[in-house]
Amino acid sequence: MSGILYFVPTPVGNLEDMTFRAVKVLKEVDYILCEDTRTSGILLKHYEISKPLKSYHLHNEHQATEKVVADLKSGQNIAIITDAGTPGISDPGYLLAKAGADNNIEMICLPGATALIPALVVSGLPNNEFLFAGFLPQKKGRQTKLKQLAEEKKTIVLYESPHKINTTLEQIKEFFGEETKASLSREISKKFEETKRGTINELIEFSKSKTLKGEIVLIVNNSI
Repeated sequence: MSGILYFVPTPVGNLEDMTFRAVKVLKEVDYILCEDTRTSGILLKHYEISKPLKSYHLHNEHQATEKVVADLKSGQNIAIITDAGTPGISDPGYLLAKAGADNNIEMICLPGATALIPALVVSGLPNNEFLFAGFLPQKKGRQTKLKQLAEEKKTIVLYESPHKINTTLEQIKEFFGEETKASLSREISKKFEETKRGTINELIEFSKSKTLKGEIVLIVNNSI
């Protein structure tokens, strides 16, 4: 009988966001897949979880997936975590979920921490319907993607890194228009959590006035 594959969310900043169920599952599985064993090791030590950690990241997931599926078929229960948030959401996990589905493996994803929902809720922008676009393409296809998103009437959720946020905001202004409403959230659940709301011009001014740190969630809507 095959084992169970668990997708376990981990805190995006505040360690107190770890759920009781997540800790229980990680203590019971045979081993844990993670992006960085050093980062995950700190989390596991904090919760007194002593299970083998195996690397599973964007550079080895194609090769590692076959072995993981074989272990699941042999009856082992396995959990996958990422450095922060829910596996598969702009992080490794999709390929493993697809392989699990293709091989009729039982899969359970625990509810838990993610950056996009808190940022969306506090943005003050319509959230009854939204489009999660993750990270924009780095180069190839970036302008095409921006043109496509500019036609979208739903609220759009984007992830961005601090050193690219100014460029991204300027491009959103170019493709979406100066009157576009937006919200920028960073350091979600951490000590210096911050959200700035306003027009895209106001966010550009805010972003250029200080050095932003931490991963950023950008919420955009040009239909209101």
